[in-house]
This record gives sequence, C-alpha cells and structure tokens, in this order.
Amino acid sequence: MPWLPLADAVLVLHIGVVLFVIGGLVAVVLGNLLGWRGVNRPAFRWLHLAMISVVVLQAWLGELCPITILESWLRMRGGETGYPTGFIAHWLHRLLYWEAPMWVFALAYSAFGALVLLAWWRWPPRGS
Repeated sequence: MPWLPLADAVLVLHIGVVLFVIGGLVAVVLGNLLGWRGVNRPAFRWLHLAMISVVVLQAWLGELCPITILESWLRMRGGETGYPTGFIAHWLHRLLYWEAPMWVFALAYSAFGALVLLAWWRWPPRGS
C-alpha cells in the first residue's frame, strides 16, 4: 500500500482546509468591502462556519485534528516516525504545524471563530 503518498495527499488536503478557513474569511470581508458578488452565498458561508466551528470545538475539547491523526497514522504505516519526507512535504509541514501549548491554539482558533461570527453579523449570508 502506498502509505507515504497517501499521507502526503492528506497533508495537501489539510493545507487546503486551512487555506479555505483563512481565505474564506478574507474573501467575505474583502468581497463585501469591494462589492464582489457571491461571497455571501449561504452554501459557502455555512460550510465556512461549520469548518471553523469544528476547529474551535476540537481545540476547546483538547482533541487533535482528525486530519492530523489520519496523516500521522498513514506515516506510521509507511514506516516513518517523524517527517523526514520529500522537500514539498517537509516545507508544507513546517508551514502548517507549530509547537505551542494547546491553550494557545484554543485561544487563537476562538479569536478567529469570533471574527467569522462578526463577519456573519456584519455581512449575513444572502442570495442562493
């Protein structure tokens, strides 16, 4: 089984999720300030809210991200103990994974979640 390529694919997926969560808020704020159509569509806004809600909830519960757990499991199945992988995987990991106490992440995720809620209040979803 190609465990390590699957782990790399999960890492890329994880980066995509992070970019969607962060970029989604940026798109909502900039889009509303610049008059872009579509940034307030309910499907986009609900998905974005659901994703940051999961992140905040798991941080407050002290749980690891299920995507991180899956990637680590795949890497262990592939015989790795750490992240001595290829160049792209190494740098994606350095960008995504930071070392800090769990409370720091819970606070940061909660603050970001509050910004998402503020954007909901300021620019509620509308349209189809």
